[in-house]
Formats: sequence, structure tokens, C-alpha cells
Amino acid sequence: MNLFTDLRALVIDALNTMVAEGALPDGLDFKNVAVEPPRDAAHGDMATNAAMVLAKPAKMKPRDIAETLAAKLADDPRITVAEVAGPGFLNLRLDASVWQGLVKTVLEAGTDYGRSTMGQGVKVNVEYVSANPTGPLHVGHTRGAVFGDALCSLLDYAGYDVTREYYINDGGAQVDVLARSVYLRYLEAHGQEVAFEDGTYPGEYLVEVGEALKAKVGDAYVDQPEDVWLAETREFATEAMMDLIRADLKALGVEMDVFYSEKSLYGTGQIEAALETLENKGLIYEGVLEPPKGKKPEDWEPREQTLFKSTEHGDDVDRPVKKSDGSWTYFAPDIAYHYDKVSRGFDALIDVFGADHGGYVKRMKAAVSALSGGEVPLDIKLTQLVRLFKNGEPFKMSKRAGTFITLRDVVDQVGPDVTRFHMLTRKNDAPLDFDFDKVLEQSKDNPVFYVQYAHARVCSVLRKATEAGIAIDDATLSAADLTKLGHEAEIEVAKKLAEWPRLVEIAGRTHEPHRVAFYLYELASDLHALWNRGNDLPELRFVQEGDVATSQAKIALARSVAVVISAGLGILGVTPVEEMR
Repeated sequence: MNLFTDLRALVIDALNTMVAEGALPDGLDFKNVAVEPPRDAAHGDMATNAAMVLAKPAKMKPRDIAETLAAKLADDPRITVAEVAGPGFLNLRLDASVWQGLVKTVLEAGTDYGRSTMGQGVKVNVEYVSANPTGPLHVGHTRGAVFGDALCSLLDYAGYDVTREYYINDGGAQVDVLARSVYLRYLEAHGQEVAFEDGTYPGEYLVEVGEALKAKVGDAYVDQPEDVWLAETREFATEAMMDLIRADLKALGVEMDVFYSEKSLYGTGQIEAALETLENKGLIYEGVLEPPKGKKPEDWEPREQTLFKSTEHGDDVDRPVKKSDGSWTYFAPDIAYHYDKVSRGFDALIDVFGADHGGYVKRMKAAVSALSGGEVPLDIKLTQLVRLFKNGEPFKMSKRAGTFITLRDVVDQVGPDVTRFHMLTRKNDAPLDFDFDKVLEQSKDNPVFYVQYAHARVCSVLRKATEAGIAIDDATLSAADLTKLGHEAEIEVAKKLAEWPRLVEIAGRTHEPHRVAFYLYELASDLHALWNRGNDLPELRFVQEGDVATSQAKIALARSVAVVISAGLGILGVTPVEEMR
């Protein structure tokens, strides 16, 4: 189903023939031989680096290898030209029948066209969002949620066994602050005037929680000391916030497989077990860290702590896991949590963190490397900030003040589909501008609109064909005489369709779902270009009056574009539209 893979197999077969004939020496490794689009489309349809990567180990000139290989490949009916370029690159031009046949392949496979077995069922855990349960998700969490969810769908499409996981940070002091904030709202519900001080959360989203707590316990906590109400209020508030977060995620189309509580690690021996595993490997010791680099803080003093020898696994400095007072650092439960992931049998781990977690990357990778003996890779993807604009002006947010823009605010204004697509129009580690006006703009400059418009245009063609009495079911279209697709503009669209399976594998391998959004925009552009040329050249129009056979061939091409757009949007979590409104 991957034309590039098929052509690479052809190249490898030709190289093996050359070895058998003595044109190449035995024992060559072909793993770095690639077939890919040429840098300049004018050079051909595909190019292979075979001669360049084999020249040194074969002790031969690249052009000598390329010329022999070109002669072998030219015998295949799919290849019309095999041309040596430069020092030994080999450019290939394919027969039009290859591109015409690709349309049939797409229609027969449907949205499974491009689905890969590359992942071979490898078990991958993707942890994303994992916001503190102290309030509703804000727009920064939205980007991490969309990126993580699209990455999971992409990996699933590429053949991995994926688990979506949310780590509930309910073990830290911030949840005590949440409980105190809810208690203030509880008192407020009883008619008392309250003041939000000492870092408590003043957001109005806690008003309902305070009222719900009143409904549950009545006046039992009124004017009582903390030790009476803190523990139960903390649990009540955390669950209320997680219900809110789950609802926010659902509004965005995100559903988790696992919600894992940090609090479950405390008092259960799991933190101790994880650190014992490291200690048994000689990686835990008592020591004193060097002062922070740069200007030494005035209150810094050397203290003996329990340290993880993370430098033995790629970190810059060793990291404390227990403070001098005997309490755990934030890092200790994170080590235990990842040890639990490794123990659950995952073959690979991916963490999606916010931009402010950049300093956590090396230490977490070191921990997983040590815990798994280097067997389980951890990839950490950082999502950079989202800059909000409204009416052309920057829109500020402040979580502490309770005036921040929530995920639900964004979804309610522009919808989940627009939100999700736009969040993937930049690579995850690049800042992203989200302008509430521009993301709804109906223009080529708005990729969400442009891709959806392409799908809607194909649907309009199908409706017009149906009205004209032309059969347009996929089985009929795939059996059409596709040799009628001979115009350069039509072939270019088919060539773009051929890139889809390769793109899926590249994006899956690099953990970069934004590549799917970029590809869909390019495919949509090719479809729009073909449509516009049909305005000037009647023979390029999809419905040819009085010529059912030609119409079905052209409609087959348009339909195959819609199939791939639908598959790509499915990965992004976006619903394709049938008509623009």
C-alpha cells in the first residue's frame, strides 16, 4: 500500500541481483538505502541514494553503481526513466499507470489506505494533560491535550498498541490549597464574607463546589479547625475538579484509558520499592549537591540528602529524592510512577509536558533508563505556550486571579474541530498564536477552513454526479477506466496521495502529528488547484456531461482525495464536513 516501500523493495531486489552477478561485492548492508521524493520535483518522481551509501563499503565509484542499477530498474514496466544525476544519485520517473492505479488502491482500501504495521503492536504509554486538579483546564492544557490525543491516534494508525493516560497530581501541597479555597467558598455558601489570601484560588469555578460541599455536610465544618475538615474537603474538591476536567476533555473529544493518582503512591510502599530498585543498582547514595550555577542564593547552605546518581544515565547533575528532613522530593513519586509504567509492561513511554518542564527532561529520562536497564525508551515532548489574540489584541490570562481563558471558553467559541486542527498547525515545541477571529476566517490562510473546504468540494461533486444519474459508489469508481486520468494536474494529485502512507510512518516514527496537518493542507491545495484549472479547461472538470466513463474516472480521483482527508482528519480528531456553512 506504500508505493515508496514497493519501489524500495524493487531497488533492493536489483541490488541483490547485482551482488549475484558479481557487479557488487557480497556482505553489503542495504539498511540505509532509501527511496524518497527528490528535493526538486523537476528531477523525477522518486530518487534513491543506493549508489551513494554503498560506494564506500563496496569500494566503488557511486556513478558506476548507479549506472548499473539504473539499467536494472529500467526493465521494470513501472519505471519509464532511471537517470543518474550528480555524483551518483538515481532519479526515477514512473509510468502514468502507476499513479492511475493508485487511485484504485485508495478507493479499495478506504480510510485504511496509509494504515501501517510499522509499530508491530509495540505497547506505548502516552501520558498527557496531567494538569493539577485545582481548576478547569486552560488554553495551555488544551494544546497538550490535542497534541497528545492526536499523537495517540497517529501511533494507533501506524500499528502501535497505545494507552492514553492522565497522571492526577493529587499528592502535593497545591491540593491542600485547593481544599482551603473550597472551604472559603463553603463558608461563603453559609453567608459568610471571605477573603482569598495566602495563595488560595479565587476563581468562580469553585462557587458550585463550595455549595455542593454545603449540601453534603451541612454546617458541620463551619468555623471548625483545619484538622476537622481538610482531609475530607481535599478529597471532595479533588474529585469535583477531576469531574470538571473529564468534562472539559470530553468537550474537546479527548477520552483517557487510565487516570492514575499520584496520591496512590504514598503510604503504599511504591516509592520505596522504586528507589530500592535504583539502590540495588548502586544509584542511590547520601551526598551534598554543589550550589546552583551562577549567583549562589543567599539562603543556600550545603545539606546532606538522599541522591539519585542520574549522571550515570545522561543527566547533568545528580538529583535529590529525599530532603534532609526525611520527606520526599517532587522527583521521588515521579520515579515511582514511571517505575509502575515500566512494571506494567510498556515497551515505550511518551510524556507530553508543558513548556515549563524543560528542566525535567534529562532527569526523567535518566530515571526510566536506570529503572528499565535501558530497555524502555522515554520520549518527552514539550508543548510551547499558546498566545491568545482577540480582535487583533493579545489576550492575557492569569490563573491565580481566576480570569484565565479555559479550554471550554475556546471550544465554546470556535468548536472542537477548529480548536484541534489549529493547535496542530505548528510543531509542538514552537509557540502558537491562536486568534479567535482568524481561526474562523474562510480563506486559504486558514488551514482548518482550507482542508475542510476541499472535502466539502468533493462532496458537492458527488452530489452533482448523483443528480446526473452517475453511479459513484466506491466499488464502481475503483473499477472505472482510470487511464482517462492523463492530465498533468490530475497526475500531480495522485502523486500527493502516494505520499500519505510514507508520511504516516515518518510522523509516527518522529512523534510529530503536526506533519499530518501540514500534509492535509498540501493535499487540499492540490485539489483546489485542479478544481480551479477546471474553470478554464472544461476537460478537467470532474463531471463531464454526456461522458459517464470519463466522469467516473475523474470523480474517482476526487473521491480518493476525500478518503485520505477523512483518514487524516480522523487522526487529528476532526470531523470532515460535507458542505461549508
